[in-house]
Amino acid sequence: ASAAAEAVAKTPGRQFNPLLIYGGVGLGKTHLMCAIGHSLTKTHPKARVLYITAEQFLNEYIESIQKGRLDAFRAKYRSLDCLLIDDVQFIIGRGRSEEEFTHTFNDLFDARKQIVITSDRAPREMSPMEKRLISRLEWGVIVDIKPPDLETRIAILRKKADADGTPFPEDVLNHIAH
Repeated sequence: ASAAAEAVAKTPGRQFNPLLIYGGVGLGKTHLMCAIGHSLTKTHPKARVLYITAEQFLNEYIESIQKGRLDAFRAKYRSLDCLLIDDVQFIIGRGRSEEEFTHTFNDLFDARKQIVITSDRAPREMSPMEKRLISRLEWGVIVDIKPPDLETRIAILRKKADADGTPFPEDVLNHIAH
């Protein structure tokens, strides 16, 4: 996941487009996505990069319909250089909102603009999502983030303790890691 995020940040819209990061709560999906956004805005200051949750996307879409500003909504999203959308599973089964997201996705992808998406599940597990959106999400790289195993958790704790200059006995590190 980290390597894919770095590659996207270095060459957006090319090798890993779209990048879909999925996994359970608290595993760092949003953190990686935001790191991509920060890196892109640092290395490409004029790039139009937007981080938004799927819920915010839905709310903006509904508001644009209510206020008769659908063209402005589409112009905003379809002119981005990089769209970072968090928790895409909330768009699933939302009819016109899902369709609008699919069209936005298509326009950005066709223009070779970077799309980064997070979800709590793999695309094929996102039913009743339209098959064409599932297909598009699978065009790029799909990264599954899993909780670290015991040895990795111990190594993380040891590294953190060393960085803080706080010695911990091995049995304490093992207990915390378990």
